Amino acid sequence: MNRQITFFYAPQTRASGTLALLEALGAEYDIHMLDLKAGTQRDPAYLAVNPMGKVPAIRHGDAVVTEQVAVMLYLADLYAERGLAPGLEDPLRGPYLRWMAFYGSCFEPAVVDRSLEREAGEASSSGYGSYDHVMDALAGQLGTGPWLLGERFTAADVLWGTALKWTLQFGLVPDRAVFRDYVERVAAVPAIQRAAGMDEAHAARLAA
Repeated sequence: MNRQITFFYAPQTRASGTLALLEALGAEYDIHMLDLKAGTQRDPAYLAVNPMGKVPAIRHGDAVVTEQVAVMLYLADLYAERGLAPGLEDPLRGPYLRWMAFYGSCFEPAVVDRSLEREAGEASSSGYGSYDHVMDALAGQLGTGPWLLGERFTAADVLWGTALKWTLQFGLVPDRAVFRDYVERVAAVPAIQRAAGMDEAHAARLAA
């Protein structure tokens, strides 16, 4: 099966996490670079790929996948033999899907509301409950460590490790030792280090 991926990417964005996953998987991919400052994500050719004009997105054969979590789930399953996605018969599959979905359905909305100083509303009517509840739930899970699902490193760690790195830097999540230590562990993974260097190099080329 042809597993060549076209990766629609802009450096130092959510697509940076996908770059890290592609490297962790040893995937075959070509980068289609977008310059968000120049607005190339709004070009008709890219809007035909993702009408939202966001990155990341991937094309694999006739399949186009957008939205960060969906892209990561697709890639980890496409390269299932790399072991970064628990299989359907694996007891970790449920927790893996839960925490991948939790990122987009709870963590990001809570962080965005907090950064914009918006009231989330009553916890009973908020999709994520409360900001503190989200952070406590995540901290509790990471406390089982060393990885999000315990002893096994998965694509969920690529997602959460890169996301927490940025949100910690910008003060969008509490400065807790459990978050800092986790980010350091993920950042020390060779593929994650390699992708971080690539991301910085791509950003420097665009800036030039």
